[in-house]
Amino acid sequence: MIGSPYIFGRNSTSLVMLKVMLALIPGIAAHAWFFGPGIWVSLLLCSAFALGFETLILLLRGLPLKPFLSDNSALLTAWLLALSLPTLAPWWLYAVGMLFAIVVAKQLYGGIGQNLFNPAMVGYAALIVSFPVYMTQWPAPIALADHALTIVDAFDVVFAGQGAISPDAYTSATVLDTWKTQVRLGTPVETILAQPMFGWAGGLAGRLGGQEIVALMYFVGGLALLSIRLITWHIPLAFLIGVAATAGVLHLIDPTQHASPLLHLLSGGVMLGAFFIATDPVSAASTPRGKLIYAVMAGFLVAIIRAFGSYPDGVAFAVLLMNMCVPFIDHFTQPRVFGHTRTAAKDAK
Repeated sequence: MIGSPYIFGRNSTSLVMLKVMLALIPGIAAHAWFFGPGIWVSLLLCSAFALGFETLILLLRGLPLKPFLSDNSALLTAWLLALSLPTLAPWWLYAVGMLFAIVVAKQLYGGIGQNLFNPAMVGYAALIVSFPVYMTQWPAPIALADHALTIVDAFDVVFAGQGAISPDAYTSATVLDTWKTQVRLGTPVETILAQPMFGWAGGLAGRLGGQEIVALMYFVGGLALLSIRLITWHIPLAFLIGVAATAGVLHLIDPTQHASPLLHLLSGGVMLGAFFIATDPVSAASTPRGKLIYAVMAGFLVAIIRAFGSYPDGVAFAVLLMNMCVPFIDHFTQPRVFGHTRTAAKDAK
């Protein structure tokens, strides 16, 4: 006789992780189209290091390999970290990032479902604090680069260094980094936004930049997750509102120093963070009201870090800071138990 519960879910952990990875495909494809094939190298290396570190720790803990390696959680973490990192960084940078993500943030806390912080964002934060120079080697859009790298060139750069090709020929500053640097140098806003990399979000009507299209593809993938109910609307919507509202207020106060909300939403990791990172069911808030508080505060922190912090993007640090607050948020936003009223609760005391 089969015991309770008698209702079985359709989604196993491995299937859920796989569906999330599939939802990332539009953004990955757009990234490869506009910024070159380096993203495939990043995904391959991060996946290999993730599975390698996961295997090592499972062996040290005396746990079976198949159930944990086949749940796709390590691969999803690898993909999220790879999509957050420069695609032409040295191979060892990916190894160090996955070491922090899989070993420190995940396995040392007990494995899947036990981590307090988003593993991919722990890996990212460790790298940008420890190796800031390597974290600035972002590929230039193919249309603007002096030399478009092939997949073979990308492997050469990642494993052997720049070789005969100067990094200036295929790398450039990101939109957010360019904005922050040139604003501090006193460059007029009109001059900054007139650069081709800013595209539609910078006011160039009729022309979408590569980074904007990548962001929109992550938005499409996020809508797919919503449509199949793998995530709820609370966190993505509140996260985007938090970013846009905060950026909008700052932009109204001083448009010469603070970018428009549209530029913030369509650049950096905002769309990836809203639908794929902040929604991590383990490290995010779990109650409906808690999700809204958690996400809107994370969005607020993203805009604040971008405006006043040392780093051009702030998604990783914003999510990690709010991960710390999740136990308190969940505790104080628990819904009332069905059948109990406040009066009954007081009488019980």
